[in-house]
Amino acid sequence: MPSNPFVAAGMIEDPRLFVGRKDELNAIASRMKGDQPTSINIVGEKHIGKSSLLHYFVLTWQQRVLNNSSNYVVIYLPLRGVDCQTETGFYEAVAEGLLNHVQGWQQRSLQNCWKTKPLNRQAFSDAVKQWKQQGKLPVLCLDDFESLLKYPDKFDNGFYDNLRSLMDSNALMLVVASRKQLDVYANEHRFVSSFFNIGHTIYLKELTTDEAIELSRLPSRSTNGAALSVDEQSHAQQWGDRHPYKLQLAGYFLWEARQQGKPIKWAKQQFKQQLTKAKSPSKGQRWQLWLRRLVWDLPVRLGKIPQFIGVTVGDIGNWSEQPPVLLLYGGRRTGKTSALKYLPYRIQANIVPLLVDLQGAASATTLKGLAENLAQQIIEAARRLPRKVYLPNSDANKLAEDPFPALQTWL
Repeated sequence: MPSNPFVAAGMIEDPRLFVGRKDELNAIASRMKGDQPTSINIVGEKHIGKSSLLHYFVLTWQQRVLNNSSNYVVIYLPLRGVDCQTETGFYEAVAEGLLNHVQGWQQRSLQNCWKTKPLNRQAFSDAVKQWKQQGKLPVLCLDDFESLLKYPDKFDNGFYDNLRSLMDSNALMLVVASRKQLDVYANEHRFVSSFFNIGHTIYLKELTTDEAIELSRLPSRSTNGAALSVDEQSHAQQWGDRHPYKLQLAGYFLWEARQQGKPIKWAKQQFKQQLTKAKSPSKGQRWQLWLRRLVWDLPVRLGKIPQFIGVTVGDIGNWSEQPPVLLLYGGRRTGKTSALKYLPYRIQANIVPLLVDLQGAASATTLKGLAENLAQQIIEAARRLPRKVYLPNSDANKLAEDPFPALQTWL
């Protein structure tokens, strides 16, 4: 029985089955070939194809660089692996990957600098700089960047500063795949390293129409012809709607249906079920949804309808009776957090601004813990004001019984 050419989950490892992304691939190669290599952040939602893009680039980069390809060593490194849960483990994984991609005759002159034990931050930095002196640029394609954020005690600002220093000296280039921009993670996790302001960002979105058609026409692994019939290709394009994961999923079940003698209706049902399963929110996402409900619904219940208006810090201090609920919004690094922190110094005494970090609150694992965290942050924020305010503690018993109404009553 022939193998299904469509990859319904995970990374596409067979380069023959990779479709599209030519602009993104050429953009990575272009920034790699410059006199000053520019590190890149590949940003995209789950299942959009970040891992497949990085892996395919590692397999095919020489076709795009052509001249002076011997000056580069390009590796793919999935950060979710157990080897990358410590800083030393990360360095050792990088060293192993680099040396595995160096041609035999170059091994001896390039491997000695990686033999230092333990391979710590200083040793890693020294080895990368020695490679630069020998005309070699390591290009690290780092997948699933979020995995490093799970270990802030292992990967601190010093770790990221060292990487940034190597990047700035043109000794190292990174291609980092993540679901959000790196500077967003810096704000969420309170990192101050300039590493997170990485040189260039490429946003990975849906495929073009031509790329979607090409994907639906993938050949069978055992033949040169298209795996799907013309009618099946049409269904795949309709269901997939240019999204790479949906197209792969549609193609996978359409192919399975034909192999098993099942109707198109069965394939569509399986497609929808799997898509619904993939979209189901995780436990952490459910808490975030609950937080949004709290932040939005509670003011409405109190009779305050949110207003979306342009406002300055000074304007906020002018409201006394029935102050409205406001949304302060703006682009990255435009000063939103700074404005909130500055509020206590620009308002009258009858208004008490309390800064609450919802990212921190979302780390709670129960509704009771979430409500207690919010209340405690409010109490502590009040004590830090220029004019200290001492608020009563929340009722732990009531929060345990029904957190949402109890928090509302306390407020």
